[in-house]
Amino acid sequence: MKLQLKVTHDGVVTECETSLVVIVQWERKYKRRAGDLAQGFAVEDLAFMAWASMKRGGKPVGEFDPWLEKLESVEVLGGEESNPTDAAATADN
Repeated sequence: MKLQLKVTHDGVVTECETSLVVIVQWERKYKRRAGDLAQGFAVEDLAFMAWASMKRGGKPVGEFDPWLEKLESVEVLGGEESNPTDAAATADN
């Protein structure tokens, strides 16, 4: 699963994208499964994924809680499955 996120932090707008590593980090921290996100996600979920994505992208984000203090908004711009498969034609269709 990949999410494109628009992050406004301390007056600076940045776009980032989650990755499989970020999703695994989120699963480990919150003891939830990625499939749980289909039921909806909390603002903290988006904030953590934005922070982790920016950190992996080399942005100087520091520790999560202090970074969170200056977070103004996180917006989901789009998303896609990590390994989508195309429908294949079969003999029956």
